[in-house]
Amino acid sequence: MGGGLEPSLKGRLASGIEGLFPGYFALVMATGIVSIALKLLAMTWLALALLWINGGAYVTLTLLFLARVAVYPRRVASDLGDHARGPGFFTLVAGTCVFGTQLLVVVQQVAMARLLWFGGIGLWLVVMYTFFTAVVVREEKPTLEKGINGAWLLAIVATQSVSVLGSLLAPHLSTVEPALFFALCMYLLGAMLYLTIITLIFYRFTFLPMTVARLTPPYWINMGAVAITTLAGSTLLLARQASPLLALLESFLTGFTLFFWVTATWWIPLLIILGVWRHAVRRFPVKYDPQYWGMVFPLGMYTVCTIRLARATNLEALLAIPQLSVYVALGAWIAVFVAMLHSLISPSSPSADQQPAAEPPRS
Repeated sequence: MGGGLEPSLKGRLASGIEGLFPGYFALVMATGIVSIALKLLAMTWLALALLWINGGAYVTLTLLFLARVAVYPRRVASDLGDHARGPGFFTLVAGTCVFGTQLLVVVQQVAMARLLWFGGIGLWLVVMYTFFTAVVVREEKPTLEKGINGAWLLAIVATQSVSVLGSLLAPHLSTVEPALFFALCMYLLGAMLYLTIITLIFYRFTFLPMTVARLTPPYWINMGAVAITTLAGSTLLLARQASPLLALLESFLTGFTLFFWVTATWWIPLLIILGVWRHAVRRFPVKYDPQYWGMVFPLGMYTVCTIRLARATNLEALLAIPQLSVYVALGAWIAVFVAMLHSLISPSSPSADQQPAAEPPRS
């Protein structure tokens, strides 16, 4: 009996590695940003607890991803060039930089944060240009209805995560102004990408059929992408005294950043209504899916970006929002984390490492 159990466990592990969801680093992103929100609101012990959990998650997912690259390189290459699954690789970049930001904000670990920042930049270069090159030169392409979803906005999240960590690290570097200039360039690039991609997504929302199966949790990144853009702009504003260029652009950064915060705020009621339509009206089943981490992350990010924006612009009235939203983000994190643990230990549950059922099929 024991001999039969071991092959079964090995088979599940091999199957899990082969089908590992490319966007699973959203777990690290969500855990990191909720921890940062808790730290900024003086809930230090909870922030530290999530830091330890996130460290274990980051190491585990990194090992699983490296094993997948080594054992199943063709599957990885196929996923990277896929319109539906490819954007998930941007979570490697965002997860790395958000974890670095978490280390810096929660425990002031500068050396490790610096290492993760450089690693995040390297990953950004690889994923950004490999993915977009692959989808551009691909001969057989899906229609817009099947090919684009909210996960495409992870390209913006990844870009802005590099900007945020760079701005926070700048005072600890010997080249402060070049680091802030680089962070500013990433912020502007992320803004450009958002305005480009969200136009396609909004068109897909309003003029093409939207089934409950395709209204997946990553559409919450519609809000999360502008929330992290708000955070990147606010972080640059808070660092403006260290850079003459940022001081010169203060008015521009303030207006542009506030524009993105308003956009993030606008998305929230619409996404809630669509979620109610999906699960309450159309009765789409609620079960664990790794894509749900793509919903937790925007909730935590909206909390953090609002705190930073309030401090950067002296709009103290905005601080009332995070006092409530932090509990929403923490509650969502706990619910998804418990569901994830249940899916991993329950033999009857499908492996969370397999491709989610709600994800658009391959073209």
